[in-house]
Amino acid sequence: MKEKTFFLKPNVVIEPLIDRWYAWSHLISPATAAMNIVGRHLKIMNSYLQAPQIHAAAIKNPKMLGGPFIDYNGGRIEDIKELKQNTIERRAKSIELQAAIVELDKMLKSNAKGFSLEPLYEKVPDLLKGYVELVYDLNNNPSFRLFESLLYKSEFNDISSQSIALWITDNDSRPFCLSTPKLDNPNVLHLDIPLNHKGIDALSKMKRNPGCIDEIADILGVSPDDRALFDTFFTEQQSPRYKKYDGEKARMRYFGHACILIETKEVSVLLDPVISYYGYESTVSHYSDYDLPDEIDYVIITHNHQDHVLLETLLPLRHKIKNIVVPITTSGALQDPSLKLAFKSMGFQNVIEMDEMDENVFENVSITAIPFTGEHSDLNVRAKACFHVAIKQFSFLFVADSRVMEPLLYKHVQRAVGDVDVVFLGMECDGAPLSWLYGPLLTEDLPRDKDQSRRLSGSDYSKGMPLVEIFNPKEVYVYAMGQEPWLEFISSIKYTDESNPIVQSNRLIEECQKRNIVAERLFGEKELFYDYVTEEVAGFN
Repeated sequence: MKEKTFFLKPNVVIEPLIDRWYAWSHLISPATAAMNIVGRHLKIMNSYLQAPQIHAAAIKNPKMLGGPFIDYNGGRIEDIKELKQNTIERRAKSIELQAAIVELDKMLKSNAKGFSLEPLYEKVPDLLKGYVELVYDLNNNPSFRLFESLLYKSEFNDISSQSIALWITDNDSRPFCLSTPKLDNPNVLHLDIPLNHKGIDALSKMKRNPGCIDEIADILGVSPDDRALFDTFFTEQQSPRYKKYDGEKARMRYFGHACILIETKEVSVLLDPVISYYGYESTVSHYSDYDLPDEIDYVIITHNHQDHVLLETLLPLRHKIKNIVVPITTSGALQDPSLKLAFKSMGFQNVIEMDEMDENVFENVSITAIPFTGEHSDLNVRAKACFHVAIKQFSFLFVADSRVMEPLLYKHVQRAVGDVDVVFLGMECDGAPLSWLYGPLLTEDLPRDKDQSRRLSGSDYSKGMPLVEIFNPKEVYVYAMGQEPWLEFISSIKYTDESNPIVQSNRLIEECQKRNIVAERLFGEKELFYDYVTEEVAGFN
């Protein structure tokens, strides 16, 4: 008798966790993980234990959305105490690493006065010896670079801290992911497996290809006590099958935020996959993972922020991705961890790094990495790139969250790549202050006025219009605004008609339309077809 097979339900969340906190790229790299464990996780837990009522009140205040507040309504005190203690015990080496980085930074500030740094190597904390190089910039400001690849091979890279949580969702309501840990819940199954575990691929494949529950339970190490809950994640009902695109035109599909899928009958390119992954009813029409190809030729990541590198989407897609393209960095700077090293550590194969103006050609498609300025609070970050994607002579420019600080830069780029047909521009132009994302990496507090002036902001009207004037596109789409409801748990954004990013993007769209350029702010979903042979354009909603 043939064994019965089942599908993974479309609304099962495979949530990646590290120390029971939502996993994002800065928790993968050992040095940034250490800084976040101390400067974010322990700090938030200490604050909650001291004043849970303040957290409970802040969560109810829309103006505090995205702040460092635990969303358990002032409860679960003993659970937070236990998590804090477990973190201190299990991540002792990471906590020591954080202290050593802070000590190193203070030592350099006190001792590096423009003379040779060689005598200072003996003052490097023992824990960091052999993992850092001491450097000056050309103005004699001291700093250090980490040998990040060696840290991945050291005791500081503890993958035993990694796990996944499986649970069923039926709506977009979730606590802001960076400030609330995932505590035990009767409806949530925690599996202590690393993020590179092959069982994640096997489980994810069952969304489209049925399998045996006993076999997948064995692969994932599900205990007998958890089998009843685990079995509820599966169904005999098959979800819609993906029909491979075989049209003569290039098809563009917008999946929300900064996620764009470009397909021809020969090739597929997916940018910044942050997807409404789950099959529940929504008031917003949108594509889901069922609208993605069974094989994705190239996934492109523009930069190392959690709303563009969403591991919750990327890990279930890992088995489909043939190549993943990331901006290169070998800076060794604490604020600039390598995306390639992070993805490789999580089991992704064929990770391709691209430097500025590098071109990668395959089939009839070329991908060129373009300089990306701004949006990183004036920190020296190399792991960021805009991308020019051309199908034969038809071209797209994905500017992501780049803030055009100097238009002449893109005039130089235009001389190299020419005009483009379609521009995608992020215009979340207010942005959070530096400390919101990078605060745990700072070894000294930044004064509030300086912190507020250095923001994670994209282009406003005045910064965005030069791109239109330089590249002469036929179409302009504002995207990466974080407006879709399924983005709120990661972006903490809620707009009104009076919000500056809406006002600024409306102004840009209106100006483009006055110039007979097709322009729109994308939301939910969008489908367009492009004739990449004759360059005639036909768009369909």
